[in-house]
Amino acid sequence: MDKKTEKFLILITDFVAVNIAWLLFFYLRVQTGWFYVIAQPDVIMSMFAVYLYWLIVFTFVGMYRTWFALSRFDELSTLFKASFVGMFLLFFLIIYDDYTTGISTSVRFYIFLYWIIFLFVVGAGRLFIRSLQRRLLVKGIGRRNALIVGFNSKSNEIHSSISKFRELGLDVVAYAAANDSELKNKFRDVPVADTIHNLEKIIDDYNIKNVIISLGRHEEETILEVISRCEGRNVEIKIVPDLYDIISGQAKVSQLYAFPLIDVMPELMPEWEKKIKRLMDIILSLLLIIITLPVTLMMSLLIKLESKGPVFYKQDRSGMNGKVFKIFKFRTMIADAEKHSGPVWSTKDDPRITRIGKFMRKVRLDEIPQAINILKGEMSFVGPRPERPFFVEKLSQEIPLYKRRLKVRPGITGWAQVKHKYDESIDDVKMKLRYDLFYIENMSLRMDFKILFRTIFVVLFGKGHYD
Repeated sequence: MDKKTEKFLILITDFVAVNIAWLLFFYLRVQTGWFYVIAQPDVIMSMFAVYLYWLIVFTFVGMYRTWFALSRFDELSTLFKASFVGMFLLFFLIIYDDYTTGISTSVRFYIFLYWIIFLFVVGAGRLFIRSLQRRLLVKGIGRRNALIVGFNSKSNEIHSSISKFRELGLDVVAYAAANDSELKNKFRDVPVADTIHNLEKIIDDYNIKNVIISLGRHEEETILEVISRCEGRNVEIKIVPDLYDIISGQAKVSQLYAFPLIDVMPELMPEWEKKIKRLMDIILSLLLIIITLPVTLMMSLLIKLESKGPVFYKQDRSGMNGKVFKIFKFRTMIADAEKHSGPVWSTKDDPRITRIGKFMRKVRLDEIPQAINILKGEMSFVGPRPERPFFVEKLSQEIPLYKRRLKVRPGITGWAQVKHKYDESIDDVKMKLRYDLFYIENMSLRMDFKILFRTIFVVLFGKGHYD
């Protein structure tokens, strides 16, 4: 089944299961007469409120992410953790209610009773959907084509394991050779289609959805080329790790039945952190607009007094997934600064920068209007700085993995901005890319707070650099 169908079925199943769990609990608590009841609550209203509560909790903890080859034990484990968080919140809400209304604390026993019923019913619903999905995969419905990069004994073992466990939903349909010597080989009637230099064509011709890289430890450049060529192809990439990577703890390993695999640059930020990050962006951007309104008016006046041209500067930038948007900034250069030169990077002492523009850049006041971009969902407070489409295309041809920066929402500030200087050369861009990729690999609310605090230090002491 496709991702939309999967999410729809999970939502429907959870809707039914959560409500059944509540009705069972309501029956035991109210209708049986086993427990003392002061007043009978309205079953329909309470059922609606309870489902809405669990929908919010499940969404925040990532229970509605798309699933592929996840074990049913992992599914139940995730449900247990999500329900524990939900029950934990209810527990303390009831403690507060006891304190303010004087209701007996024995009511908390009912939470535990409800939790047991909830786990059983909702867990059964989840297992039903996952079992149905596995059955469909085994029967050939919703399967994905896989490509193995490299033809060797290790790649053949992976191939055999995938063929044995059909519930994975993968069909190995081709190999990609790391070098010409691997061409014309075949395993289980699956050919080596071409070399990695024509990887894009193989992916398109064979409708590849999963790429499994099985290369040696000293083939880093080849692995880098494979990952780079997969950019923008909507494929999942996994690497068969070297034994050294496993025992040294350098690889984040997941199991494909008997074989360990490394997820290449997975999104490490949990779903609930993503939701909180976006909520914080909205709240902070609104506060920034309100608090800095006097500064905005003053800067607008000074910009108009010093030079002709608009107060605000709009420019095309590449956002998340390459979507182009208009970034807003206070104008810090003379009007039409690139009229004769075309797109060029600004430098630290760029002669096109006005006097008030130099001051604004030093204390980052020119970035304030980007709060509008944050409200619109085009940017975040923390993330890789958005680059112009012209430079994105140019740099992606020269620097492998450059477009990986487009996997996340760009930001006003980022790890690269508090650690490095202006982009004045390709070497600067390469260095900043390392910082950006480090951020993407280690995204968390904790790291965002760290970057924000370091940005405050940069602003107060006039250190660090922005574009």
